[in-house]
Amino acid sequence: MTIEATGSCLCGAVMIEAKQLSNLMGACHCSMCRQWGGGPFFALDGQQDIVIKGSENISLFASSEWAERAFCSTCGTHLFYRFKQTNQHMLSAGLFGFDNELEFDHQIFIDDKPSYYCFADETQNLTGAEVIAAFSGK
Repeated sequence: MTIEATGSCLCGAVMIEAKQLSNLMGACHCSMCRQWGGGPFFALDGQQDIVIKGSENISLFASSEWAERAFCSTCGTHLFYRFKQTNQHMLSAGLFGFDNELEFDHQIFIDDKPSYYCFADETQNLTGAEVIAAFSGK
């Protein structure tokens, strides 16, 4: 299921409108996401159909050959990572203020997940190699 939603960073300098936001939330356990935010990155697939207001307040970081990360340059809120090849945006689930509208259904880079936390939900789990193959075209 997809939903239309608008979210913002903590200070409101960046607003993101997603026209076809998936309600299926995933967690990324890669070492970069954990270093970036101190834990897994909880993401919603915004596809390519997003509108960004306040883009002058966004800083981008090319974190790999196939993806880049974005954050608000004013307050530091993590906004999204984007797959360069497909322009697909994985948006931070926290931007939208959802309470019960989301379903936690997948985890990626499961082979990088440290042992000090785990989730009880039954999810689809993909390894890092499976993710890279799916989104990098390699």
